[in-house]
Amino acid sequence: MSSKPLCVVNPRSGGGRTGQVLGDLRATIERALGEIDLAVTERPQHGIEFAERGVREGRSLIIAVGGDGTFSEIVDGVMRSGGAGACHVALIGQGTGGDFRKTLGIEHRLDRYLDAIASGRTRSVDVGKATFRDTAKQDGSRIERYFVNILSAGMGGLVDQYVATGSRALGPTAAYFVASTKALLRARAGQLLCHVDGLAVPVRLRSYMIAICNGQYFGSGMHVAPMAKVDDGVFEVVSMDAPSKLAFAAFSQKIYKGAHLRSEHVRHFSCKRITVELENEDARDRFLLDVDGEPIGGLPLEIEVVPGAITLRG
Repeated sequence: MSSKPLCVVNPRSGGGRTGQVLGDLRATIERALGEIDLAVTERPQHGIEFAERGVREGRSLIIAVGGDGTFSEIVDGVMRSGGAGACHVALIGQGTGGDFRKTLGIEHRLDRYLDAIASGRTRSVDVGKATFRDTAKQDGSRIERYFVNILSAGMGGLVDQYVATGSRALGPTAAYFVASTKALLRARAGQLLCHVDGLAVPVRLRSYMIAICNGQYFGSGMHVAPMAKVDDGVFEVVSMDAPSKLAFAAFSQKIYKGAHLRSEHVRHFSCKRITVELENEDARDRFLLDVDGEPIGGLPLEIEVVPGAITLRG
């Protein structure tokens, strides 16, 4: 058993700067919060393991030090452990996007994160529980994953895949541009069949990207769901289409200001539970998932909201 807060750190966040200043960062955190234990991730989903272990060790607070993906892994680990009622989570944002902290209204400064955590203030936050196809296997295996911000399918997942497998020698901005260009050339609109709670008739959509939103922002500042609230017990679903790939690329710039919702090619509705199936097989290998900024899995997809599932400190 340990009463110390556990800080799970992604040293690659912030373009690698977090790892470079880790010693100074720890000293600053301990001046504000007292003695901590540190766990440094070495691979994707490593944070999930640390969070599960932290709950088993009796931690009352686990802090994600990194980007949205790191925080999502911590939430997933705490939820998997079954200890969400006893263990609070917190965020010290060190990533380049910071989409979830924008929804939370936290200023992107280390002292602001620490002041918020030290205050002891808490709030309940909804969590999404998703089950989807494991694209790493060909046997129809399914993955279960909890997420806290946004899960999208389509163009975003394809971009993520190219970012994850491509070179970052020219920096993250250039890597994202190259990945986006490649994804645009290869993208294909999905013909989606959606079963939505409360609706007797399935919803059919043509979409380049569909986002199931607990938070408001994704993709480093795209304001995809301005109406979303993290504690209202529902998702905001936003499906985006366009007459062509080039039209979708031009249209996507409107998402940063939330102006996309006025487009005739956008469909928006709220729900607590949704399943999404892909009807056109020619898009199967490119209509992929983005789960809180991480490339993982494909359709079919089942999602339900778990209201007030975690307690956020700060």
